[in-house]
Amino acid sequence: MSYVQNLSLMIILSSALTFAGCSSTTTPDKPEPSAAAAATPAETKKKVDSGKTTESTTKAPPSSSLDALQRGESTATPASSPLKDVYFDFDRYDLRADSREILKANSAWLKANASAQVQIEGHCDERGTTEYNVALGSRRAESVKDYLVTLGTSADRLSTISYGEEVPVCREQTEECWQKNRRVRFVVQPARPTT
Repeated sequence: MSYVQNLSLMIILSSALTFAGCSSTTTPDKPEPSAAAAATPAETKKKVDSGKTTESTTKAPPSSSLDALQRGESTATPASSPLKDVYFDFDRYDLRADSREILKANSAWLKANASAQVQIEGHCDERGTTEYNVALGSRRAESVKDYLVTLGTSADRLSTISYGEEVPVCREQTEECWQKNRRVRFVVQPARPTT
């Protein structure tokens, strides 16, 4: 074979391989859900009842303070939450009298909802080092958990996490704002699937 014939053959084979790699029967990739769609706090369910299709909206389970912060939402506990926050004095993790009353009400809800699993979040104001505030937030969460256990809640229903100063409710540098950040927040966890 001559040089020209070899070159022509290589061009033809190269072209054939290129076109063989392109198929007109490929299926397009599914579009990824948008971030806004993924972050919606409600689910829409369709229900067929007596031949009619209706849509109902149900709220998604409460999320952690960190999840809310990442979605750009308020990290405050909603007023509709059955479990209320408790607050702490500066640099303290012992329970105040008003916190004990709130925890008694939270305990009553936990007794009435015996299958509920709850995460207890410890939070601090911005004063102090990050490491110190994470440790203080942990001690706050643990003191709340211990008190709930003494009120009759099973310890295996409660988990703790500390966010330290990283997930504030209020960002002003005032005593009133710092007081709002020195808290323990409760998040009811989604039900775990049974196996």
